[in-house]
Amino acid sequence: MQRPEGNTEKRGRWRGGAGRPLKRSFSIGGHRTSISLEAPFWEALKDAADEEGMPVSQLIARIDAERAGSGLSSAVRMWLFARCRDKRL
Repeated sequence: MQRPEGNTEKRGRWRGGAGRPLKRSFSIGGHRTSISLEAPFWEALKDAADEEGMPVSQLIARIDAERAGSGLSSAVRMWLFARCRDKRL
């Protein structure tokens, strides 16, 4: 697939459509679970885990422990949104 010229971020990632969610499975508290996120969210989650100095699975477990009633995929998206917003303030 051709990527349109001028449609890249500073790190070279394409900002086109997010596409279909990608499902990944993890163990949280000894239980297997899976979440579905679009590729840009997976990239942001990996970046956040790197900055926090922990594996993605550990960060997801932390987000899971902090969430309040929403689904895990939604909680991850909202956590990433809040993180991005807080960095801009």
